Amino acid sequence: MSGGLITLRSTRRPKTPPSVLRPAKSRLLTVLIGLMVVYSVVPLIWLVINATKSQQSLLSSFGLWFADDFSLVDNVVETLTYDDGIFLRWLSNTMLYVIAGAGGATILAVLGGYALAKFDFVGKPAVFAVVIGAVAVPGTALAVPTFLMFSEMGLTNTPWAVIIPTLISPFGLYLMWIFCADSIPRDLMEAARIDGANELRLFLQVCLPLLKPGIVTVALFNMVATWNNYFLPLIMLRNENLYPLTLGLTAWNRQASTIGGEAIFHLVITGALLTIIPLIVVFLLLQRYWQSGLSLGSTKE
Repeated sequence: MSGGLITLRSTRRPKTPPSVLRPAKSRLLTVLIGLMVVYSVVPLIWLVINATKSQQSLLSSFGLWFADDFSLVDNVVETLTYDDGIFLRWLSNTMLYVIAGAGGATILAVLGGYALAKFDFVGKPAVFAVVIGAVAVPGTALAVPTFLMFSEMGLTNTPWAVIIPTLISPFGLYLMWIFCADSIPRDLMEAARIDGANELRLFLQVCLPLLKPGIVTVALFNMVATWNNYFLPLIMLRNENLYPLTLGLTAWNRQASTIGGEAIFHLVITGALLTIIPLIVVFLLLQRYWQSGLSLGSTKE
């Protein structure tokens, strides 16, 4: 009897402790991640399916399945041509705000982060405290004071009312600050200075190529924030011709509730689908840069 127990105990496999290469499995985390995937993917599936329906089919069919008619091409053409092509005007406005606002914010973040990471000056701890404090302040809290200030300067209802506030990105500055501190060795900078490189040449030819992943990451963050910006244009702009896509699609959605307004929910859904396509394309084209940018600095040698 005792010999049999000894035999059974000896045939059991010893438990291998979790390691970095073989992390421990957690059913709870698996279920939570599955719920997050469903929560994220179902709205996108609903958007794609319903963009293929006409206005009548949209209201009479099940939301997560296709209708008998397939009207995707007709919906896209009607979205681009409705009201004299105002959707293309909103798209061009959004691209202007992204290029000028998010692009300018990225340039300022790179320059500021490089200076804060690689140069010492009086008041640097105070600058750090201000940047950290600014990251914690939501943009909506500053929208109304910004509107009052811009109203006094006569800049409301102009593109500058959206572009200028977008240029300030405390999170982008902080991210570039950390990225510059980790990715540019001081010995490399000293070697370039000894070889005769001035500070401008040192930054452009030596340091800037090392910052590509961080620049792309910050640019993507700023691009998405500006592309989806809603509250700031809402209080700054009154002219419909200056609207970005977010405000324009909201105006189309409100149109059905106005007296004599035409319900065009199928165009709102198709327009929303067209709105997210540029972001998806940009993320796919630049994924090798932003993935490495996000992971850099997470480990120390």
